[in-house]
Amino acid sequence: MALRTGSSGRRVNLPGPPGRRAARRWKERAMTVEQVETLVIGGGQAGVAMSEHLGRQGLPHLVVERHRIAQRWRTERWDSLVANGPAWHDRFPGLEFAGIDPDSFAGKEAIVDYFVTYARQINAPIREGVEVLSLAQGTDGAGFVAETPQGRIEAANVVVATGPFQCPILPDVVPQATGIAQMHSAAYRNPGQLPEGAVLVVGAGSSGSQIADELLRAGKRVYLSVGPHDRPPRRYRGKDFVWWLGALGYWDAKARAPGMEHVTIAVSGANGGDVVDFRRFAARGMTLLGRAGRFSDGVLHFAPDLARNIANGDTNYLTVLQEADAFVARNGLDLPPDPDAHLIGPDPDCVSNPILSLSLAGAGISAIIWATGYALDYGWVKVDAFDETGRPAHQRGVTDVPGLYFLGLPWLSRRASPFIWGVWHDADYLAQHIAARR
Repeated sequence: MALRTGSSGRRVNLPGPPGRRAARRWKERAMTVEQVETLVIGGGQAGVAMSEHLGRQGLPHLVVERHRIAQRWRTERWDSLVANGPAWHDRFPGLEFAGIDPDSFAGKEAIVDYFVTYARQINAPIREGVEVLSLAQGTDGAGFVAETPQGRIEAANVVVATGPFQCPILPDVVPQATGIAQMHSAAYRNPGQLPEGAVLVVGAGSSGSQIADELLRAGKRVYLSVGPHDRPPRRYRGKDFVWWLGALGYWDAKARAPGMEHVTIAVSGANGGDVVDFRRFAARGMTLLGRAGRFSDGVLHFAPDLARNIANGDTNYLTVLQEADAFVARNGLDLPPDPDAHLIGPDPDCVSNPILSLSLAGAGISAIIWATGYALDYGWVKVDAFDETGRPAHQRGVTDVPGLYFLGLPWLSRRASPFIWGVWHDADYLAQHIAARR
């Protein structure tokens, strides 16, 4: 019978039977079994935040991370990436960024260092290099069993904190036989890794717009496929847009209608934090296109929606400005007016006369970067806690399966949920729920 540990998380090996002949066979069957009260799966921003709040509640727990703390910031981001929010905002309450001006934008290395430092500051019990291969409920229906290469972990509660960036979506549109280099934005590092020739970037949210801008600055001929998006001002009347989203209540907005949970936001902290303006991109030589469609005979076709997508982005931009002006007037704030921010320039020719089909060879395109987002992958979670689309079924991260929680997902409780400071507050709520359940 297995010897088990208490909630301290200490490991104990199953004892072998007497007799030398059976020793080797028993050793192969032996399994390391560990018991913890709460298991947190994922050592990124969500896992670190969860650990802090569990610790504050005095709740024993273990955080497991398949690689290293903040691994995706280390290996799935391009070299020049910086945070989309200023350093005063994109952080946890308990620690400021070291050596960074609060109004500047932290680079990815600084962000990794931040989470490592924070985990050390709160003495987070994070075990790196432990991948959860499967998660199931206990045989008696109580608690959970996580299988890892190092052995089995049994827990009364589990928080799945693996985040939204799980499986890069790489559309199967352009055949590899074309010889065009194709990669997801998660695999892009810098312009030097791309072959000579023009580049098509598909997707104009934060990742796509920033990568396209970097390639253009590097002297590349760039085509950018622009879909529906929100385009907030970077700064307005002396305040960053993240400040305005808070003042205007946008961070606390609940999920949109079904199918609209994810909002593509064209915003950037690159180059000191400049507004993303697709018209300026075009004025600098970038060719804008509508949403990418079918590919046939060397030709990629595009939807005739470019002008509409640009116009809707402008509407979002101007709406924020108008609401900000009303907020200033209503509250009597001394914030300097910025009339020039309301000026929208004329449409460039590529918007007025959109390209609906493009010969990739004729355009000299040698590489395509798909900034097309990510899909969730919970195939390893063998628990009935998902809706018909495969997404976690929950209320503010709490599922109908007692003791099972999700953290770090878009719109978990509100718009702020997947962001650094937003996930911190969601973790607080879940820790209180776990404490009450205890």
